[in-house]
Amino acid sequence: MSPRVVLVTGSRKGLGRGICEYLLEQGWLVEGCSREPSDLQHPRYRHHCLDVADEPKAVQMFGDIRRRHGSLYAIVNNAGIAAMNHVLLTPIATVRAVLETNVLGTFLMCREAAKLMRKDGGRIVNFATVATPLDLEGEAAYAASKAAVESLTRVMSREFAGMRITVNAVGPTPVPTDLIRSVPAPKMEALLKRQAITRMGELRDVLNVIEFFLRDASDFVTGQTLYLGGVT
Repeated sequence: MSPRVVLVTGSRKGLGRGICEYLLEQGWLVEGCSREPSDLQHPRYRHHCLDVADEPKAVQMFGDIRRRHGSLYAIVNNAGIAAMNHVLLTPIATVRAVLETNVLGTFLMCREAAKLMRKDGGRIVNFATVATPLDLEGEAAYAASKAAVESLTRVMSREFAGMRITVNAVGPTPVPTDLIRSVPAPKMEALLKRQAITRMGELRDVLNVIEFFLRDASDFVTGQTLYLGGVT
């Protein structure tokens, strides 16, 4: 069977970089994108520089993927930004930036990916967060943006079902990346205590869920958000 093509957004560093490296190890053809260039070098990896909410550049990227591969089997919408401030201390510009990347970016990536998947089917994996069900103080804009991603996941799962495209989301607990590096230790400890399994998340935890959603045998699983750490 020919290698399948997967696009991973936010692939330059952190979880996105780890996801790309893992999928390359598994034999996938991996397309990645971020706002800045990546130093990931591999014969089956190609990087695109763009903002996921930039429609013209996004359309151009998917056109390039179509020309080189003919289709796309999966997309992992990892790109996201967070804002961790009290509502009274959060500028509206910050809220707009969070919504642009997390909501509009995810919507745009899903829409364009589905156009390449509608003939042969495919897999869409979005990123949610435990900040939404836990109603975490200081993360109003971020939690709200990811609540929107969950809603998009459910609606798109129904709209794309007839095209044999599944749409699911993984909701990680805090994983040591740049996204949470500025969170004070006391706040992080309090958050972990609200989980059934009181530890930080790891790349392997996220990969386990993504791999499950991407499996051929998961073609009957769609519209789901799977939170990690025992958060409900």
